[in-house]
Amino acid sequence: MPLKTRSMKFISKLILAMGLILPMFASAQDTTDVAQNTEPVFTKRQKVDGIIATVGDYLILDSDIDKAYLEIKSQGADVSGITRCQLLGKLMEDKLYAHQATQDSIVVADSQVREKMNKQLDYMVEQLGSMDKVVEYFHKDNEEDFRSEMSEILKTNMLVEQERDKIIDEVQITPEEVRTFFNKIPTSELPTFGAEMEVSQIVVEPKVNEAEKQKVINKLKDIKKEVQDGASFFGKAVLYTDDKASSSTGGYYKINRKTQFVKEFKEVAFSLGEGEISEPFETEFGYHIIMVEKIRGQEVELRHILMVPKVSDADMKEAKDKAILIKKRIDDGEVSFTDAARTMSDDKETRANGGILINPKTQDTRFELTKMDPALYRDLVNLKDKEVSVPILETEPSGKKKYKLLTVTNRYDEHTADYAKDYTKIKALALKEKQLLAIGKWFDTKIKDTYIKINGEYRDCEFTNNWLKK
Repeated sequence: MPLKTRSMKFISKLILAMGLILPMFASAQDTTDVAQNTEPVFTKRQKVDGIIATVGDYLILDSDIDKAYLEIKSQGADVSGITRCQLLGKLMEDKLYAHQATQDSIVVADSQVREKMNKQLDYMVEQLGSMDKVVEYFHKDNEEDFRSEMSEILKTNMLVEQERDKIIDEVQITPEEVRTFFNKIPTSELPTFGAEMEVSQIVVEPKVNEAEKQKVINKLKDIKKEVQDGASFFGKAVLYTDDKASSSTGGYYKINRKTQFVKEFKEVAFSLGEGEISEPFETEFGYHIIMVEKIRGQEVELRHILMVPKVSDADMKEAKDKAILIKKRIDDGEVSFTDAARTMSDDKETRANGGILINPKTQDTRFELTKMDPALYRDLVNLKDKEVSVPILETEPSGKKKYKLLTVTNRYDEHTADYAKDYTKIKALALKEKQLLAIGKWFDTKIKDTYIKINGEYRDCEFTNNWLKK
């Protein structure tokens, strides 16, 4: 059951305020449900588009509010209670973040924007069927205009995220502050936390046979030779790479030593000179070759090709048989699930802690049933306590397959918040309140120091922030 606050309005507002970030393009799961309805909510509003507000170096058009409505509606949310004034206030907040990010010399690299845009475009095309349909869905005349506008929006959003993160990352909270936050909540308004469970897993990945590995290595060596003989690395990457995120850009990335790439990839990248092509090398994702195009100080511009060895039916059967054997040993009491996970699981992230899954949304070990990933819930719903599932085949977005054994280690019924039992959740709420106060102070200061102008009827809006500097 979702988090309830009964009449606890300040926590509800707190959660909403920290989470209301409006991306201007739908994500993969969003587009499936909205392809049949593409009109803005306020279709009766017929007026010439114009500048309705200015925040620093940024302009906000009347049509930007219509786009925001479309985005909210596309995600299945109820827009009936949202006013244009509220959306303008949110858009102005984003523009102030972006403006101040520029003042603070925060830089978003074009390569970062390109990478994020390509991933989103891949999802959109997958959901809507073609790039032409994506362009049509967003009411653009052509793909070039669509990419250009999307690039600007993504860059602004990334500036917003970095500036906002800069503010809240500096906010820390002490145990005493958490206790004070909890104690000030009236007993009748204590939040209710929904039913939860803790889950552990054992992962068995199929082992690719050596012949298939060698086949991929030989292919990459052939590609390297062809490029050295004059072929285009760009073209080869478009044709052969298994890295969907970079396939449309010919395997292009710009990285530095802090970029979140696996260690092996960065070691090879920074060992090469300009124009040099690596030998095939292995990472957890498969086999790569890298060609360095430019070295600019601490940054390297490169192209790479990833090829993932194919897993045979025999390899898959061997992995499933291993998972069945592990389950039998646990069921027979020969080994505990925890010890089996530590010694037999192929998942590095959960192996060390006995297979316990971490909730990616909360960084806690508990999963609220109504907010759990539907696929995970489906696999767990019929399991009894301590029962081990049959081997479950899972296919990752990359196409990689593996078998999982799951078990429910703990269950928690729906209950009113308890300081000791729910400390992690209460701490998160207390921290959000403190972050929200810090953001409020930041807005008060920056609004005073920034050129802001609101035009026409929007000057009559009642804003949360003092945009009119009254």
